[in-house]
Amino acid sequence: MKSLPLWLGCALVSVSLLGCNDTAAPTAEKNATAAAVEQAVTEKQTNPLLQKWTGPFEGVPAFDKMQLADLKPALEQGMAAHLADIDKITANPAAANFENTIVALERVGAELDRVFTYYGIWSANKSSEEFRAIQREMAPKLSDFNSKITQNEALFQRVAAVYNSEEMKSLTPEQQRLTQLVYLGFANNGATLNAEQKKRYAAINQRLAQLYTQFSNNTLADEENYVLYLTKEQLGGLPTSFVNAAAAAANSRGKEGMYAITNTRSSMDPFLTYSTERELRKQVWNTYYSRGDNGDAQDNNSLITEILALRDERVGLLGFENYATWRLQDRMAKSPQRAMDLMMSVWPAAIARVQEEVADMQALAKQQGNDITIEPWDYRFYAEQVRKAKYDLDSDEVKQYLQLDKLREAMFYVAGRLFNFNFTAVADGSVPVFHEDVKVWEVTDKTSGKHIGLWYLDPFARTGKRSGAWATSYRSYSNFDGAKNVLSSNNSNFIKGAPGEPVLISWDDAETYFHEFGHALHALSAKVTYPTLNGGVRDYTEFQSQLLERWLLTDEVISQFLVHHETGEPMPKALVAKINNAATFNEGFKTTEYLASAIIDLKLHMLDDPTGIDPDAFERDTLAAMGMPSQVVMRHRTPQFGHVFSGEGYAAAYYGYMWAEVLTSDAAEAFAEAPGGFYDKEVAAKLVEHLFSVRNAVDPAEAYRAFRGRDAKIDALMRDRGFPIPKAD
Repeated sequence: MKSLPLWLGCALVSVSLLGCNDTAAPTAEKNATAAAVEQAVTEKQTNPLLQKWTGPFEGVPAFDKMQLADLKPALEQGMAAHLADIDKITANPAAANFENTIVALERVGAELDRVFTYYGIWSANKSSEEFRAIQREMAPKLSDFNSKITQNEALFQRVAAVYNSEEMKSLTPEQQRLTQLVYLGFANNGATLNAEQKKRYAAINQRLAQLYTQFSNNTLADEENYVLYLTKEQLGGLPTSFVNAAAAAANSRGKEGMYAITNTRSSMDPFLTYSTERELRKQVWNTYYSRGDNGDAQDNNSLITEILALRDERVGLLGFENYATWRLQDRMAKSPQRAMDLMMSVWPAAIARVQEEVADMQALAKQQGNDITIEPWDYRFYAEQVRKAKYDLDSDEVKQYLQLDKLREAMFYVAGRLFNFNFTAVADGSVPVFHEDVKVWEVTDKTSGKHIGLWYLDPFARTGKRSGAWATSYRSYSNFDGAKNVLSSNNSNFIKGAPGEPVLISWDDAETYFHEFGHALHALSAKVTYPTLNGGVRDYTEFQSQLLERWLLTDEVISQFLVHHETGEPMPKALVAKINNAATFNEGFKTTEYLASAIIDLKLHMLDDPTGIDPDAFERDTLAAMGMPSQVVMRHRTPQFGHVFSGEGYAAAYYGYMWAEVLTSDAAEAFAEAPGGFYDKEVAAKLVEHLFSVRNAVDPAEAYRAFRGRDAKIDALMRDRGFPIPKAD
């Protein structure tokens, strides 16, 4: 059974099988049933969302044939086919073994997998009111479908028989890990419960699926519906590139001659950094950080309260004291307390640094004659002023060397050096795409020319597209039924510039661009046998992508790709030196806003009884008790924390970014210490072999030790952030 898509979280579920039963029925009813079955078969054969992918590169999604009218029937028929495949496994009279049960599960659901590829596009890249209506209707059905699989007693007995068999000992390590993951996928999701408990477990999942969908849609509504339109007189301090993008955004919304500040991070962040209009900064800040928290129909607080209570009840049925304990049992951290200990070992240094940063800002504001107290909407603005004063480093000056297209070429260069990959643009029109902004590249091995897969890029923000940046795969690698190529994608929300002008982005956005490409490389480099092994361990899966960020500031990338958009000259060494000197600047802000989100997430899910909790009050009181500086807010406030409440991908797991960053900093030092630096061939080969290609076929702790020769230490992380190294416990 393949890993369920992360963007659906716990929402996957089903409809009853199509077909006739064996009881006697009047002739008219028999004829009607037969006609219905014949119609269903015909629809299945003609529905493009269910069809096998055809065309070049071993078949590609038919994005050019996506019609919302086909989605609901495709989901229903795909679920029915999936369950029919499950029935064939349970009806097998032969004793359960690895081949007829575990491998058989790896083969089921091909049609539904294809449908979910399209579903994911509508959900993340092309959302609309029409789609969201279908999403709301299908969420409980998808949850019921998921329960029909995880609670299938006959299926679980076969899986358990293989897991506990003598055959298990003779399987390869990869096969043993697959069997273990499949078994735990059932055991940790209600398969061991009695009939009454299973019924309640399934009902909880149904309700959660509805709540996750509503949470996501509420947040998206607040992002789409709150747009601030400015006049030319209100643009003080804003860079020309941002002004042009804001004009284009307003023009696309029918507000020609005005400038649109949208309610997304890619618009909010630069506005708060550069705008000299303090009251407008306050307005933009309040609008952004109030998403899902406006006391209106899109308010998410009551949804969070119910989500937390249902999650707690569900894991209680399995015998766990709280959701976090259940969640972390198979993660690298193993327990919530170990994850919390890591974060709290960094927290004091982070908030102490914030106080230093605020003091610098306050002094500068006073020096400039501004009689103000630094507030959250001032932080980015004055941090930029301090950066200029302390390090003579202007973020807008750096931005002139960060062209989106050139950064993409830089990522291709790094992929070529480390992974031996070559990226070649596919001719427009030869591979279907779901929007004109999407471009496609073929990925091949540089030495042999062997085809590896395709890489899709959807870079720009638009209405209906969720905020942020993410990577996903439309098809993952496996070779148990013949090698399958990879179809990987990256998605961002950069503001499209005026026609003919390069898109210039911030240093933070450039790091994020590299980060998400790291996820794509993780997928493209896979060498696993079975599809399920492409899944990730949440507190490990961010490691590979975080590590790729380190190549942005290598000499080879700077000299070739960080070039001025007007002169074509590479970034001067003096400017590079300033960036390096300021590497830990504002680290208090960045670490604190992240840690606040991660700690609140984990503490919410460590509660033994979250019934009736007020999310706003819990957030406020918990942060106050921790000494949260008033000038900083959580990176993702609770009412808009989609990572945690739009599904379960990062629930009780947002700490994973820091857990992974301990590995990242430690691994980066392995490259820094190597003779060839960040392009050392021997270390790069070990990186690909032990940390990228194996995906989840090897326990992450074992994989890291195979690469580094030891476990990771926190010391490198603290050095990277300019924090004092805590005493060993």
